[in-house]
Amino acid sequence: MSDAQRMPQMPAQALPSWRRAVLKVGSNLLAADGGGLTSRYASGLADFIQSSRAAGRQVVLVSSGAVAAGRAQMRAHATGGDLAARQALAALGQAPMIALWQSLSPRPVAQVLLTHDDVRNRRRYLNARATLRELLAFDVLPVVNENDTVAVDELKLGDNDNLAAIVAALVDADLLLIASDIDALYTADPRRNPDAVPLQRIEVLTHDVLAMAGGSGSAVGTGGMRTKLEAASKASAAGIATAIFSGRNERTVLALANDQLHGTFIVAGRSRMQARKYWLRHAPASSGCIRVDAGAVRALWQGQASLLPGGVLDVAGDFHRGDLVEIEDEAGRRVGRGLSQYGAGEVKRVSGKHSRDIQEVLGFSYGAEIVHRDDLTTFTDIDNTGDSDA
Repeated sequence: MSDAQRMPQMPAQALPSWRRAVLKVGSNLLAADGGGLTSRYASGLADFIQSSRAAGRQVVLVSSGAVAAGRAQMRAHATGGDLAARQALAALGQAPMIALWQSLSPRPVAQVLLTHDDVRNRRRYLNARATLRELLAFDVLPVVNENDTVAVDELKLGDNDNLAAIVAALVDADLLLIASDIDALYTADPRRNPDAVPLQRIEVLTHDVLAMAGGSGSAVGTGGMRTKLEAASKASAAGIATAIFSGRNERTVLALANDQLHGTFIVAGRSRMQARKYWLRHAPASSGCIRVDAGAVRALWQGQASLLPGGVLDVAGDFHRGDLVEIEDEAGRRVGRGLSQYGAGEVKRVSGKHSRDIQEVLGFSYGAEIVHRDDLTTFTDIDNTGDSDA
């Protein structure tokens, strides 16, 4: 009986409502038995992406497969297993991997290559996020992969599982979907232990849960179930739930379009907004600050408002694009903090001006906002007295 004919082994559970998701697809779902790439399982996942779009949702795809594709093209030549060889194979295989997804997508496909450093550095973080958001606004399918060709420390076991969790936080996703060659997390490896029991829902990722996961079970993949749980842990810390399911089971994939999961659901540790606001409140800020007028204070405190250049009075200290900065009122009281889209000198030059003037004044524009509302948390008068940390 084929995977497409086999009924899901686990009962269905409803997925929470989501608007944007990151879907991670591993090499074991893309590699053909004879080498190269195959659409056998990818086509069903591509259909899910398209049906999600039709429902008004957005999906960012994190896809492995470049090394496997490159290795297939070099079958006539002996290639070593060292880092340089893998990097060369990744470079060679990127084009056919992207071509596979483009052949399955009615929309344009864009390749986005990242390293972990791109999202650890706040300025590069903002650039990467702005690019991904713009691609989604253009109704383009972003296909993200690690830039294995130049990565050294990052090219390691399970990096694309963890990269998917990082991308989920980067694009403010509501859900991380991990397509695997196994239908769920089990209490033991079901390929070796017939008594292994699947886990439908995990409330907290404890050390005991992590211990249930083994290493890689595939000859072409770089990660196993443990790296998927590590990714789920990162996503949970960012307020994002994770679903692990079989990408080889056609009915399982079809059920996803109806918000039904046949797999393991891992609950987020807190809401996405709570996780974001907590980080903004407690992460170390730069030495600089932005002083704003009373109108800007009212707009920020009312919520759902970005800090625009028209409300900026002055800048104190120094900071760079992507730095976390304090926002103060005219009396020097802290009213909020957030990630600045511009450096201190640039904010000073556009202070008091309309957003449409940014391009003319600076000669470039990173957007209409000095601090975008998604990168901003505010403090009330109670917060400033130390009586509340709401």
